[in-house]
Order: sequence, then structure tokens, then C-alpha cells
Amino acid sequence: MNDQIIAGIGKKVRSIRQQQNLKLHEVAKEANISKSLLSKIENGRSVPSLPVLVSIIQALNVEFTSFFEGIEANGQVPFIHKKREDYIFTEKENSIGFVYKHILSKHASSVIVEAVILDLQPGSKREFVTTDGFEFKYILSGEVEYHIGEHIVEMKQGDSLFFDGRIPHVPINNKEKNCSMLVVYLLTPPDIQGG
Repeated sequence: MNDQIIAGIGKKVRSIRQQQNLKLHEVAKEANISKSLLSKIENGRSVPSLPVLVSIIQALNVEFTSFFEGIEANGQVPFIHKKREDYIFTEKENSIGFVYKHILSKHASSVIVEAVILDLQPGSKREFVTTDGFEFKYILSGEVEYHIGEHIVEMKQGDSLFFDGRIPHVPINNKEKNCSMLVVYLLTPPDIQGG
């Protein structure tokens, strides 16, 4: 992931927190994360997972759309692309053989959350579309070329992508095998569409 995007997210969190005169421990407690993790995120030393980022935005009591405005400024890419090898695995309780790769677990009161599995066949076609909200993609199998505005992101099994759905986008499968992906929409009512 682009380091400047990471820093942009952290700086935005700190800026909003300070504007609201909130202490680090107050936001961390409300977001159900540790104070040290929030500090690392604010300083660009840790990449928040999607559920952690959702929790922080909710704890700051701001809309998703307003939070991400301006983060892609100064020529930065308007999305977050994570490769499978970059995921951070977590453990819960004392367990053997339980490996968690958390994707999404929290409902946002001002956002409709919709999850679907999209199977993209070779040679499938569609025009660019927009969605009133944010989109998270996780490649279950196969490969896909994701076009977001003027950017092209090559995605393989295990990679993920998070972006503002208001930017015109389309996935293209130029391979000979199907591509299957988990799609999670974080939509602002009343629109539920996209892909």
C-alpha cells in the first residue's frame, strides 16, 4: 500500500480527533482498540484493517464520505490495495489452528452494509459504474484487472481493495479462468448498486 495513503488516513484521524478535543484513549476506547494501536495508526506506523478503520470513523462520529475527502489529494491514488502477503494475522483466545484474517464485523448506523460474491467470467463486459458509498473487494480465486478512474490494479487470489465507489470503476477478467471475489458495499442510503 502507498505509504502516503497510510499517512493520510492517520493524519485525518488525528486531525478530526484534535478538532473534537478528544483524547487518544477516549477514541481508542470507543473504537474498541488499544491506545497504542490508535497511536500507531495516527503516526502512519500501522495499517488499519477495514473493521478497525470503520470502528475509528464511528468513534469520531463522522460520515464515511467526509472522512475520506481529500486523502487522495496531491496526486495520490484514491484506493487502498493490499496483497495477500501483507495481511496481518491475529489470534483470539488460546487456540490451535485458528487463524483469523478479519474482513468486516461492525455495522455502521449511517451506512447500509451489503456483501455479495461476484463471479467474473473470462471475457465478461460492462461499462464503468459508480456506487454511492465505499467498496471492499477480496479475491477468493483467480485474477482480475480492476480499473478505478485512470488507475489499473492487478489483483490476485488473496488480494484486497478498498476505494470510494463514486469513482468510475470496472473489473476486467482477461484470463482464461473465472475470478471469484467477495464484495462488501458500505452504502449511503438510498442507493444499493455497483460491482
